[in-house]
Amino acid sequence: MFNAFRVIFSIIMCSILFNNSKVFAEIINRFEVEKYGDVIWEVPSKKKQVAITFDDGPDPVYTSQILDVLKKEEVHATFFLIGKRVKKYPEIVKRELREGHEIGNHTYNHPSFHTISRHKVVDETRKTEHLLDPAHHTDYIKLFRPPGGTVTEKNLKVLKKEGYKIILWSWHQDPRDWTNPGAQRIASHILTNVKNGDIILLHDSGGNRSQTVLALKIILPKLKKMGYEIVTVDELLKMHPRYNEFHETKMEKKEEILP
Repeated sequence: MFNAFRVIFSIIMCSILFNNSKVFAEIINRFEVEKYGDVIWEVPSKKKQVAITFDDGPDPVYTSQILDVLKKEEVHATFFLIGKRVKKYPEIVKRELREGHEIGNHTYNHPSFHTISRHKVVDETRKTEHLLDPAHHTDYIKLFRPPGGTVTEKNLKVLKKEGYKIILWSWHQDPRDWTNPGAQRIASHILTNVKNGDIILLHDSGGNRSQTVLALKIILPKLKKMGYEIVTVDELLKMHPRYNEFHETKMEKKEEILP
């Protein structure tokens, strides 16, 4: 019986590897790129600091509610913005910046990054960056988060050339709030797994985010009680050994599309 199971398991694994070799080959290996700081999942640190990030906004209902909670708790977060929503709700972005929060690029249309072409990567990022540029100083670190957290070797090279620092999230800090599992469950996932240097993933748009708003009201006071300081991604990156090098990467302002 055991031998039969081994044979079946081997057949399944071979089928997966051969039928999906392209996917396995293109997705980056975390442990090959992390040491160079090309892609950031978290920042190992002795300081009790974490960064809370929000994807897919701005949203006229839930982003504003989240900003109210952050303001009440006197903490700053990082918002990864979709360009077409920035264009539709610019006043919300202005509020984010006015209240001391950080913003990053999350593409213009939120396309799948599994099979996206290099030309499309450039188009998606530059269209959004054009909307974000006036709000920034020239020396800020340009933050980018790909939809779904997908980074391939191909688009990593393009994004590096465009001058972006790619920010993902700690593998143990995705409470999947977009599935609406309940505010308490979202909060419990984050608080139970929290570690120094974590980058926490939440969403302020893309659906009903009322559970995320309620969860945030639980998370922030408890993190403070546990001794954690809640900072922006850039502040967290200051603990990275290669932080000074990040500022040396300037985004190319050329308008031509990559060949």
